[in-house]
Amino acid sequence: MANLGKPLPLPSHIHYELLLRLLEQQTMSVAYQNPQIRVQVQELIVALRKALSQQRQLEETCRQVKIDVEYQWSTNQLGDRFLPKDVAP
Repeated sequence: MANLGKPLPLPSHIHYELLLRLLEQQTMSVAYQNPQIRVQVQELIVALRKALSQQRQLEETCRQVKIDVEYQWSTNQLGDRFLPKDVAP
């Protein structure tokens, strides 16, 4: 497998963890009163957990093929990383 030439930017795990904490502790306590809303919030929580799990699998694949991962804390970091030649027309 070819090296990417630069680290693969991925969201920091803390982003998932903060969203999950908010949804589980605050959103769910309010949504609990409405079964339809509660189910949707539960589905969102499951989707976020799956996304975090998939990211961890991607990180493991990157480790196996020796591709560096760079955790991003904000989208502002991306502006410094990508030049016009990196973006498809």
